Amino acid sequence: MPFDVRDFPGAPPNDRAASLQNRRLVAIWLFCVAGMILVMVVLGGVTRLTGSGLSIMEWKPFRGVLPPLNHAQWEHLFDLYKQIPQYKLMNAGFGLAGFKHIFWLEWTHRLWGRLIGLAFLLPLIWFWATGRLMRELRARLVLLFCLGGLQGLVGWFMVASGFFPDTTHVAPARLVVHLSLALVLYAAIVWTGLSVLRPMPLRPAQSAALRWLAVACCGAVALTIVAGGFVAGTHAGFTYNTFPLMDGSLVPRSYDRLSPFIRNLTQNIAAVQFDHRLLATLTVLLVTATVAAGFMRPRPDSVQGALVALGVTVAVQYGLGVATLLLVVPVRLAAAHQANAVLVLTSSLVLLHALRPAAPATV
Repeated sequence: MPFDVRDFPGAPPNDRAASLQNRRLVAIWLFCVAGMILVMVVLGGVTRLTGSGLSIMEWKPFRGVLPPLNHAQWEHLFDLYKQIPQYKLMNAGFGLAGFKHIFWLEWTHRLWGRLIGLAFLLPLIWFWATGRLMRELRARLVLLFCLGGLQGLVGWFMVASGFFPDTTHVAPARLVVHLSLALVLYAAIVWTGLSVLRPMPLRPAQSAALRWLAVACCGAVALTIVAGGFVAGTHAGFTYNTFPLMDGSLVPRSYDRLSPFIRNLTQNIAAVQFDHRLLATLTVLLVTATVAAGFMRPRPDSVQGALVALGVTVAVQYGLGVATLLLVVPVRLAAAHQANAVLVLTSSLVLLHALRPAAPATV
């Protein structure tokens, strides 16, 4: 997305050039952090799919950066893992070598989270100290850094739910909270980066209706991802592995088996999977309508590119979802499905940002 002199009306040429360069650097930094968060989401999905997330029974934000350095330390961590139900009910007897396999996945996941924190904090300090950080961004970025730290605490809160008696996995609701906060951070950083890159709207000749369709797309994508989090948390993808029917019907007969009814939305595997399927289908239809509406009017290149990206990523996502279900959740395919979900969210945010109204806006 190129800069335009209209982004900085009235500024002297030298000041304008410096501001352009600073904004370019800040935007690149923010997009790199967002990319790291995308990788983090995928790593989190792989640790969940492989049952690795409960392998580290300690939460040491600073000392935990180092892995076990000798056999005694490995035995200590393995002994801690033996105390939780997952080992006793699922992995009893798989030995230290098996423990190391799941340990390294979870340790990498946690290490990557720490690296994201450093990748955010150190450039933030440098941009601020050298005067390259726009004043209107400072409070927002400090807040985002604090939310990132909170994400680490929420992650441990999620992991701790897997230590309860007769539990072999983390609580689905806590997993969804952890995932949702990660995506809120991702969306906020992407939106901020886009606003740094283009501080003034493009003033496209688009209708308010198209903007509202873009808003609806963002909402539908977010709801579908949250529903997918409950599918992951309840392991609902390992049942009803047919499409489009579930147990021989469009709506599974056991959809409302729990009482009160609201429990079905988060605890009943049949309802959880059906809701995710329904929301995904509605999202595809809504995105199709949005893309069609966008191409029926004159549009700048940025809007056209965002429309194409949104249409393509949603189509790919639906295909990945169906394939993951039919093949009973192979790890690589499920990880690709989760990664592409973030790309769908990104495309919807880019489209919404490109369709901002023409009124002047601050970053």
